[in-house]
Amino acid sequence: EGSGERARVQRVLVVDDSEVIRRLIAVNLELEGFEVFLAEDGQECLDVVEEVAPDVVTLDVVMPRLDGFSTAARLRSGRATRGLPIVMVTACAQESDLARGRELGVEAYLTKPFEPEELVRAVRSAAGV
Repeated sequence: EGSGERARVQRVLVVDDSEVIRRLIAVNLELEGFEVFLAEDGQECLDVVEEVAPDVVTLDVVMPRLDGFSTAARLRSGRATRGLPIVMVTACAQESDLARGRELGVEAYLTKPFEPEELVRAVRSAAGV
């Protein structure tokens, strides 16, 4: 007894077409005790998201096959995933991009290059931990 419902490790699905960035994000989140799953693009994210059942998704914007905004929109329209917290991590920092993120209701919008602790904070906050 004691730990209650927080016993399950929080899961994060990291979606980025850059292996370097995926690894960087994964390492930082794993160090903080998150369980990390990886996807290379938006399509793969949608293929695995229900199976992984993440607590938070981090999404790159510019990716092949399906970009981050389209992926976020599909997650928002899916019954099982509509309430899933999304953290955008992207090199796209224009006001129009930020506005689009807000429109989709993403929890946080980080621009690359990001500070690892900033990312961890955003994911923790999105996960409600």
